[in-house]
Amino acid sequence: MRIHITGASGAGSSTLAIALARQLGWRCLDGDDYFWLRPEPPFEARRAPQERLALLLSDMAEAGDVVLAGSVDGWGQELEDAFDLIVLLRLGADLRLQRLRAREMQRFGAVDADFLAWAAQYDTGTLEGRSLSRQQEWLAARSCPVLVMEGDLSVEERMRRVLDCLKIIEPCTQKDSRRDASL
Repeated sequence: MRIHITGASGAGSSTLAIALARQLGWRCLDGDDYFWLRPEPPFEARRAPQERLALLLSDMAEAGDVVLAGSVDGWGQELEDAFDLIVLLRLGADLRLQRLRAREMQRFGAVDADFLAWAAQYDTGTLEGRSLSRQQEWLAARSCPVLVMEGDLSVEERMRRVLDCLKIIEPCTQKDSRRDASL
């Protein structure tokens, strides 16, 4: 079983993925670990697209059951259609930016203004990269069920909703008929 949790930066996809993987006893992966090279300083050097795709597909195959956080839009259809469930987290920009500021301060001791400007425009999609409209188009082309969760829900409530969906989806995937599962 493979679950992908995505949304705007600061919406809580990594937090939910970690909690869900822990609850299920699955491996948790984060798209950022594949997208970015890790020399210091972090988040500046991008990994080559074919390399990140190959690494992630390899790790997913090795892991079996996996929860992936982040965004893999445009990484390749083999990966993009490899999920049994995709969860889109929606959260207002003000709260997302507040979370991102706090996270940046905790991680780096400073806030990257360019990163915050990029994250702030998610709902309107005025800059290159991840945006709500782009993610909605991407989700519409996927072959698995999509669960959309809106608002500042607790991690526990988000996990409950995902687990409820899995109860519906899992019997269908065991029969290899996931396209017929309805939420």
